[in-house]
Amino acid sequence: MVEQYIKESVELLQRMVAISSISRNEGEVADMIQDALIGMGLKPNREGNNLWVSSAIDSSKPTILLNAHIDTVKPASGYTRDPFTPTLEGDILWGLGTNDDGASVVSLLAAYRYLSTKSDLPYNLIWSATAEEEVSGKNGVESILGKLGKIDLGIVGEPTGMQMAVAEKGLMVLDCETEGVSGHAARNEGVNAIYKALPIVEWFRTKEWDRVSPFLGPVKMSVTQIEAGTQHNVVPDKCHFVVDVRVNGLYKNQELLELIKSDEHTQGCKIQERSTRLNSSHIDVEHPIVKKATGMGIQLFGSPTLSDQALMPFETVKIGPGESSRSHTADEYIKISEIEGAVSTYIKLLS
Repeated sequence: MVEQYIKESVELLQRMVAISSISRNEGEVADMIQDALIGMGLKPNREGNNLWVSSAIDSSKPTILLNAHIDTVKPASGYTRDPFTPTLEGDILWGLGTNDDGASVVSLLAAYRYLSTKSDLPYNLIWSATAEEEVSGKNGVESILGKLGKIDLGIVGEPTGMQMAVAEKGLMVLDCETEGVSGHAARNEGVNAIYKALPIVEWFRTKEWDRVSPFLGPVKMSVTQIEAGTQHNVVPDKCHFVVDVRVNGLYKNQELLELIKSDEHTQGCKIQERSTRLNSSHIDVEHPIVKKATGMGIQLFGSPTLSDQALMPFETVKIGPGESSRSHTADEYIKISEIEGAVSTYIKLLS
């Protein structure tokens, strides 16, 4: 039975590659997957370009979500093959989206199909294939979470070589501004907004937060852009700078933002966050799914790259076939053996 599910999954992945599904343009591939699910005897739900199927929900049991994304980035300029022509050569399937994230989509689907036939599962199971992950769009997984009911654990499929990310960095971008008073640069007049900004920039560079993740290290704050002044002989009355904040799983974005704004070193600086949506994630190593993984010899790590974990307000892990280093590169590929191994691992992990 598992072998048949894997065979059908590889065929589905080939069909996915043949349809352009660049972020925010996933409608056609979602249509195809929906029809394929119906052909498999499943009853898919759909919201926008997001699809999901679920086992019979028993409210007395916890619920596990198996999620991966159907959108891709645009093809890299260095492709030597047609990115939308799936080409199977031996163990390798070439094509855009094979590694990131089609292999996870179909591997999780095969595992779901196998596990959902079991009458004695101690949990409810939901499989979802969602849109707009590559752009952290609001019409992706975030838009359907309210329709899925209470989720106790999310398994996010991304190319990790089937190692398990138990923490993932979050992102917050801050627009900061200091105000001075303009004046003639040749005279001792005005208040230079750049000079007001300098100690605050230095604080962002040197600040060390108390909570340090064993997998992701400390929070990292980097001033990445700065702009001030209109011409050489005018004292600038405004200085704007941008701070890139990479959160380490031990702070929520909103919590860290409030700590930054209230610190004595940032007073006199206007700080405006662009968004607090992209939270970091962290799961306790004593969680049953993590203990099961370590017992299977699966390596644990902290991931520096964002995924749909950032939008899930419940405990998650990230694990999937393929390699992160292949993502967003020309001549993307996945190995069929990687899909077969992933399905086997998912089933063992959840059994």
